[in-house]
Amino acid sequence: MNSRDAVHYTTLDSPVGELLLTADATGALTSLSVPGQKGGRTLGPEWRYEPGLFRAAEQQLAAYFAGELDEFRLELRTDGTAFRERVWAALDSVPYGTTTTYGAIATRIGASRAAVRAIGGAIGANPLLIVRPCHRVIGADGSLTGYAGGLDRKTRLLALEGVGRRP
Repeated sequence: MNSRDAVHYTTLDSPVGELLLTADATGALTSLSVPGQKGGRTLGPEWRYEPGLFRAAEQQLAAYFAGELDEFRLELRTDGTAFRERVWAALDSVPYGTTTTYGAIATRIGASRAAVRAIGGAIGANPLLIVRPCHRVIGADGSLTGYAGGLDRKTRLLALEGVGRRP
């Protein structure tokens, strides 16, 4: 692995457990995972511990968990299919303190209602928990549906943002 392709990482304590953050060599955030996360990243043997690359993320996450930040301003870099990237971009537009539905995300990206299952899959594959707010997506009936980080964390994040369950 050359230095340009190296995975840089740090870990941070948070109210929802230890966060594992990764970035590319430019410092763009490439993932944020929590312990036990479905599809989450785990520390790789060649990864480089570089906490200095994550100062902005650390400060913004601390402010978010303190209830003092409602929009992250971090450089993000993900590598998904064109469809997943469209879904993830739609997540970025869901405001703090609100929820949306899988169907609304489908409408937002111009997908059919039949694409809701694929949208759920793309949301479940979101590599940037918390920062890219997939926790704000709920079922059409207001129910809390899947969350790669676990429904307990989803509930805690929505409560932190002062959200009820209705979109």
